[in-house]
Amino acid sequence: MPGLLRGVARTAVVAGTATAVSNRVSRRQAGRWAQQDYEQQQQYDQQQAAQQQAYAQPEAPAPPVPPPPAADEMTEKIDQLKQLADLKAQGVLTEEEFADQKRRLLG
Repeated sequence: MPGLLRGVARTAVVAGTATAVSNRVSRRQAGRWAQQDYEQQQQYDQQQAAQQQAYAQPEAPAPPVPPPPAADEMTEKIDQLKQLADLKAQGVLTEEEFADQKRRLLG
């Protein structure tokens, strides 16, 4: 009988130790997961707050595009008239063609 009691006692000690270790591991893992969940929730909350601030602040309207200055248009027309005059001087354009193009250009 003493051998039987010794075997039962040993089994009880081993089972109790295993249960205690298992419970400790489970609690530690649960604590780690809870910490990770908390950190992820904090990051999510920060991102949401940043997005809300971005949406809350109205964007400044873009300044209107100024119309191009008239001097550039006149300079361009003068350059085109000079090209037409050169073509006329070279004999590429006739007097009538030159007058017609000049009227279209100055329009």
